[in-house]
Amino acid sequence: MTHPTPGTVAWFEIATSDPDAAEKFYGSLFGWAFEADEPAASGGMDYRNIKAPGVDAPVGGVFGTGGQMPNHAVFYVLVADVAAACADAEQLGGSVVGKHLDPGPGAPTFAYLCDPSGNQFGVFTPPAA
Repeated sequence: MTHPTPGTVAWFEIATSDPDAAEKFYGSLFGWAFEADEPAASGGMDYRNIKAPGVDAPVGGVFGTGGQMPNHAVFYVLVADVAAACADAEQLGGSVVGKHLDPGPGAPTFAYLCDPSGNQFGVFTPPAA
């Protein structure tokens, strides 16, 4: 099994106020399966990992927002150092929307960034094994 390397899109997230409907739609459309994330890793949120047919590990997630934020989808790029990626993005004319550099045990370090045109995306580093 190959693993993503830094600089690749390695995760995506669908944030929705109706995660059950998202599961039904995407599951029917693409054959995806869903499983609840471990409470420690998700910080107690309604977070469901997406497993695509023929892939061993989750490829993305559905985040149940509870209506606390707009529905959206975002891609995440794997990086070696989230703080350095944030600094580099700002130096290149982008901005940092929010960062989570100390998320707790079992959770990834991640940040939301915007490119100079205002397109939002994420960067992350997986939790230590």
